[in-house]
Amino acid sequence: MTPEQHHVGGAHFAFTDRWGGVSAVPYEELNLGGAVGDDPAAVSANRALAARSLGLDPALVVWMNQVHGRDVAVVEGPWGAGRGAGADVPAVDAVVTARRGLALAVLTADCTPVLLADPVAGVAGAAHAGRPGLVAGVVPAAVEAMVALGAEPGRIVARTGPAVCGRCYEVPAAMRDAVAEAVPAARAETSWGTPAVDVVAGVHAQLAAAGVVNARRSEVCTLESRDHFSYRRDRVTGRLAGYVWLV
Repeated sequence: MTPEQHHVGGAHFAFTDRWGGVSAVPYEELNLGGAVGDDPAAVSANRALAARSLGLDPALVVWMNQVHGRDVAVVEGPWGAGRGAGADVPAVDAVVTARRGLALAVLTADCTPVLLADPVAGVAGAAHAGRPGLVAGVVPAAVEAMVALGAEPGRIVARTGPAVCGRCYEVPAAMRDAVAEAVPAARAETSWGTPAVDVVAGVHAQLAAAGVVNARRSEVCTLESRDHFSYRRDRVTGRLAGYVWLV
């Protein structure tokens, strides 16, 4: 397990790869998704392994039931004790918190994981931005929810993790046009010359429009990297996780 990690002040960001867990084929190895058909015991073990590798208490990680929407939940702690992976978790695609030490997690396997933190205000956020969420505006909604808790856009640090790149995310021309109408920066072309959507570029354009200027992206394309899960490549596969927390 070699998570990609970043530290800015008291803000911590981490993105997992697929290795170092206990899940069997086709979810090998570090599948962190609880709704993809994997053994729930393996998912729980993987979540504990990943958390401890980052110095986190597995019981203080907030997960989401992601549905490609724009709803945001403000959280002060985990959804509840004794719940299995993905059980009884509200359907939201972003969570924000003003509690230091509480880790927020987002699951992806091609979609863009967006991690946000204002170390001064002590406010963090995590968002799941696939193509529908990009168009719906889940990232601006997450920033707005953080601002309501005292964050300032100019202080927010943003990191986006491994995701399918615009050179690989082929879509029908009509779909690209519809996405580009809502988020022009997402218009793209594959490396073989067909219509595509660049969700990562669209997310960063939305962050900039919201006043978040300290934003960096991962260079990893999940479809191209065998070290990462990719739904578009494999269909039945595991899920990566991005984590953000403040100390």
